[in-house]
Amino acid sequence: MINEFITYLRDTKGKADNTLVAYRRDVISFEKFLKNHSGRELAECKESDSIAYILDLNNDSKSKATINRKLSSLRTFYDFEIEAGALAENPFAKIKSAKNDKRQIEFLSIDEVEKLLALPDQTVKGIRDTALFEFMYGTGARVTEVVRLKFEDINLKMNFVTLRDGEGESRIVPLGSYAQRALRKYKDTAYSGLSRTEVTDDSFVFINFRGQPLTRQGIWKMLKEYGAMIGIEDRMTPQILRNSFAVHILQNGGDLKTLQELMGFDDMSVGIAYLSVTNIRIKDVYSRTHPRA
Repeated sequence: MINEFITYLRDTKGKADNTLVAYRRDVISFEKFLKNHSGRELAECKESDSIAYILDLNNDSKSKATINRKLSSLRTFYDFEIEAGALAENPFAKIKSAKNDKRQIEFLSIDEVEKLLALPDQTVKGIRDTALFEFMYGTGARVTEVVRLKFEDINLKMNFVTLRDGEGESRIVPLGSYAQRALRKYKDTAYSGLSRTEVTDDSFVFINFRGQPLTRQGIWKMLKEYGAMIGIEDRMTPQILRNSFAVHILQNGGDLKTLQELMGFDDMSVGIAYLSVTNIRIKDVYSRTHPRA
């Protein structure tokens, strides 16, 4: 496979000799990785292998430029194999290049989340805020999904919620016991004190004292105010709470595919970034995802 690929690059694409050497080296390096960690051949590569490889490069502290070059080589290699009819899908297609200006993912510790969740009081506002924070942390929902949430989207009998992105896409996410209890209490004891009306399926879930749905800016400000109470105002945002959901799942043995379904991201590089900050070694990922690990 590799020799045919290099011939194609030289004769059809007119690549220079030093470029051909780099392509060959990158593909051979990945081939060795596959054999050592999963026992697969190049033609048997799965998306999970490509994810594992990028994680391995990150663990070896490879520069973003090096990782991006290897990604480019392997994408090109598998595109060639698809055109040749050897494969149906490119296992590197969903992994985007690393951005040099990408910031380190910030997240809260479990202890910090527990402190946040313990802050709201038992007033109408406090009960709402508890439900809001338990929901955000318990589902990993985007703040844009939170402000759109209606009671018709929540099934407290079956313990799941439908999250909608506003562009016609939706996903179903389970509701944990803490979020369930907080939402029930909010609906039964506090909601009418905010809305002054009866709850209907079409009612927005999280509202202010005027009965209007909370805004993204309102939730952001609310988190900042609570964060200031425990000294983490700078690290308390809706995105950081979503990040915390992701990292804590991975730290407790969750896998990337499940996380992708829960959080609704298409680019697997997002999942790789979450996994990188959990300090989970690549062998631990393989022990859970590969039968021949």
